[in-house]
Amino acid sequence: MTKICFISDTHGLHRSMQYSVPKCDILAHTGDVSNVGEYSDVVRFLDWFIDQPAKHHVYIAGNHDWLFQIGKDRRKEAISRHPTIHYLESSSVTLEGLKIYGDPHQPEFCNWAFNLPRGKKLKEKWDKIPEDTDVLLTHGPPMGILDEAPRGGRVGCVDLLDRVYQVNPKIHAFGHIHCEYGKEQKGSTLFVNSSICNESYQPINEPILVEVTK
Repeated sequence: MTKICFISDTHGLHRSMQYSVPKCDILAHTGDVSNVGEYSDVVRFLDWFIDQPAKHHVYIAGNHDWLFQIGKDRRKEAISRHPTIHYLESSSVTLEGLKIYGDPHQPEFCNWAFNLPRGKKLKEKWDKIPEDTDVLLTHGPPMGILDEAPRGGRVGCVDLLDRVYQVNPKIHAFGHIHCEYGKEQKGSTLFVNSSICNESYQPINEPILVEVTK
């Protein structure tokens, strides 16, 4: 049994989280580690992240994490500080016998980072998700699952949902929509929205711990 802890949308407030990260095998963060992706914010996050009680640490960027899209050299510099942390961007890593795939893209929204228009361009990203993925990390949710925004209704991606149902990962974890924090089982896949910050950007939600059979 492998213990995976999911967190997301800490927005630079990781040290102010109401709940501590529990001991786990894998700690996964699904994006928005910072407010606007400043280098110093990312470095502070990574310095904190590596100290959390997990054997493995893995994360993706979110729409607020501009450094990872437009600051390639600075991004490499930040990541190189802790080479044992796994950063995923349309890529995968196998940890504890589980194949984990991560991608930060989401449907276009207010010209933030990693935005793509709905349709062909996003579908091309999701088509890259390997068929043998056990744990899928995206920043945004699939359509209709933990994706209802206070204004705008359901904002998830339908092409992502289609791909998830084709791949059938054990877990699909994401964040982005703070007010939809929680878990939902659909078929063989557990969907997890692990946004730590609520809609008012207060870091009051508890990290979500899941036990996975290899």
